[in-house]
Amino acid sequence: MCGISGFIGSSLSRDQGRAVVRAMCRAIRHRGPDDEGYYEDREAMLGMCRLSIIDIEGGHQPLSNEDGTIWVVFNGEIYNFVELRDSLVSQGHHFRTRSDTEVIVHLFEELGPKAIEQLDGMFALAIWDRPGQRLILARDRMGKKPLHYAHIGSEFVFGSELRALLHHPSIPRQLSLMSVTRYLVHDYVPAPRTIFRGISKLPPGHWLVFGNNEIQLTQYWDVPSNGELSELPEEEAIIQLRGVLEAATRRRLMSEVPLGAFLSGGIDSSAVTAFMVRNSPSRVKTFNIRFDECSFDESRHARRVAGYLGTDHHEEVMAPRMLIDLVGRITDLLDEPLADASLLPTYLLSRFTRQHVTVALSGDGGDEMFAGYPTYQAHRVARLTDLAPRPVVAAARRLADHLPVSYANFSFDFRIKKFLSGLEYAPELRHSVWMGSFSPEELPSLLTPEVWRELRGDDPFSEVRSYTRAANGRDWLGKLLYLDAKLYLQDGVLVKVDRASMRCSLEVRCPFLDTGVVTFASRLPGWAKLRGLTTKYLLKQSLRGLLPSDILERPKKGFGVPLGFWIRGELRDLFQTTLAPSRLNAQGILRPSLVTRLLEEHLSGQRDHRKKLWNLFVFQSWYSAFLEGQAA
Repeated sequence: MCGISGFIGSSLSRDQGRAVVRAMCRAIRHRGPDDEGYYEDREAMLGMCRLSIIDIEGGHQPLSNEDGTIWVVFNGEIYNFVELRDSLVSQGHHFRTRSDTEVIVHLFEELGPKAIEQLDGMFALAIWDRPGQRLILARDRMGKKPLHYAHIGSEFVFGSELRALLHHPSIPRQLSLMSVTRYLVHDYVPAPRTIFRGISKLPPGHWLVFGNNEIQLTQYWDVPSNGELSELPEEEAIIQLRGVLEAATRRRLMSEVPLGAFLSGGIDSSAVTAFMVRNSPSRVKTFNIRFDECSFDESRHARRVAGYLGTDHHEEVMAPRMLIDLVGRITDLLDEPLADASLLPTYLLSRFTRQHVTVALSGDGGDEMFAGYPTYQAHRVARLTDLAPRPVVAAARRLADHLPVSYANFSFDFRIKKFLSGLEYAPELRHSVWMGSFSPEELPSLLTPEVWRELRGDDPFSEVRSYTRAANGRDWLGKLLYLDAKLYLQDGVLVKVDRASMRCSLEVRCPFLDTGVVTFASRLPGWAKLRGLTTKYLLKQSLRGLLPSDILERPKKGFGVPLGFWIRGELRDLFQTTLAPSRLNAQGILRPSLVTRLLEEHLSGQRDHRKKLWNLFVFQSWYSAFLEGQAA
C-alpha cells in the first residue's frame, strides 16, 4: 500500500520539480512510511511512498520494464498477479522482483491501457509511457483506492490525496460552490467532483490517458445488472455465495507482514472472520473497540463471535476523551469534508489494530451488496405509504415533531422524522434525503443570498439522476443498490476507511468488494437480498452453521458515536466557537441566523440536529484549515 503523486508538462526547472514532487510525497507520507522512490525525466516526475506488504526487499518503486521505457507508481494490491506473472513469463517477459507492481508494466507492454482490465484487486496507479509521451491513470472497479488529478494549462498533476496536489505551485486553492451544495446534501462530495475547483477524482472503474495536452477518459467496468440469476435455486445460490466469499477472503490473506481482522460483531465482519479462520494456517487476530455509552457499544457481540470462532481477540476501551480530543483534529484525517462521524472510531480502531498487524480485513461493502441498511426496509414501507393521502402524511409529520427528543444511537424519534422527511421525493432522491443531512429545499435558507444567486439552477442531485439513468432496466431495489455502490459506498464509506486506516499506515482489505462477490451479488434477484423486511436474506442463509444464530438475527447497528450528547456537553464550546456568527459572516457562505438556530435548538433539547450540526462543523473546520490556513 502506498501514496503516489507526480506531474507532467511542467514549466518548473528540474530542481524545482524535484523539490515539488518530494513535497507532494511528504504530504502523504502516512500512506507509506517504509520506503520512498522517484522517477524524473524532462517531461515527467513520479513519486511514491511505500507501505511494504509483498516482496518487502525487492518491490521498490517507481518500477520499470526491462529497457526503462515504461514506469509505474502503484497504490494497492493485485490479487491475481501470480497468474498474470506466469502468463507474462511464458510470453518471454523477464521479472526482476516478486512484487505485484512489476506485473503492471509488462502487461502494459502487451496490451496498453487495456492491461487495466486484467487487474483484479484494489489499486490506483500511474504509468508513464515515455516513448508515447503519455501518462495513464487508473483506479480499481469499486473505488477502494483514491486518485485525484488536475489539468491546468499544459500541466497535469495527480496524487493519492488532495493534500498532495496542494503542494504543486500551479494548483490554486479555490472552493467549488457546486461541490459545497453536494456536500451539504450528501455528506460527501460525489466523484468526479472535489471540494476544490479544478481538481477531479478519477471515477472507479475508469482509466485516463493524458497526452498531447488532452484527456481521454474510459470506463472499463461497471456494476452488473441484477436479476440474471433469478432462476437459480436457493440451495444452489447459498452454495455459490459461500464459495465466492470464501475465495475472496482467501485471496486477501496474501501478505508477508502480520495480518488480522476488524470484528464488530456484525454480520459482515463476522463472516469475513469466519472465512479467515477456515483458511488461515495460524490463529486469526481480531480487533474491536468498546464504548462506555451502551446504545453505541457492540463489544459483547464481537466477543461472542471471537469466542465462537476461537480468534485471538484484542479489545480496547475507548474513553470518551479520546474521541472528543480527535474531533478538534478532524482535518488531520480529512483533506475534503466528509460528514461521517464514524470516521473517528474507525481511526481509533485502525490505530489500535496497527499496534499488532499491518493488514486488516474488514466487512465493508456487505450492506451495499446485500441490502443491509434499514433504509432498504424503509423503502419497502414507503412504497405502501405512497398510496396514503398527502394530508395524512402531513399530519404524521406534525405528530412526529412532538415526539420526545432522544440522542441515543438510532433513536426512534430520529428514525421516524428522517423517514417522513423523504416521502415527498421519488425513490432514488428519497434515498439520498434519508442518507444525507440537508435537503435541496433547505439550501436557500442555509446559504447566503449571494451564494444562492450564484448557484441558482444548479441541481445537487445531478449525480444521483445520472446514476439513476445508468441503472435503467434494474428493479427498484437494484437501482437503489447501484446508487449506494456509486455514491455512498464509493465517496463516503471507502473514503472514510481509506483516510482513517492509511493515516495509521494500516492496509484494509474488503472481501465483500471482490469482483467475483460484487458480480455474483449484483446478478441475484431482489428477494435474495431483501425478503419482506428481512435484510441480507441469502447472505444470512449462507452463513448458518458458520456463525451463531443470534449474531445472524441481530438488527443492524452502525459504528456511531454519541455526538448528540457531546454537542450539548463536552463539545459545546468547540461547536459554538466553530459555528460562531462572526466566523460565518466573514466567510460569506452559510447564513449565521439559520446555523445559530440549529445549534440553539439542539443545545436546549428542542430538536436533535446532531447530523446537520456535524455536517456544518466538519465543513467549517475544513474551511478554516485549508482555505483560511495552509493545511496540506
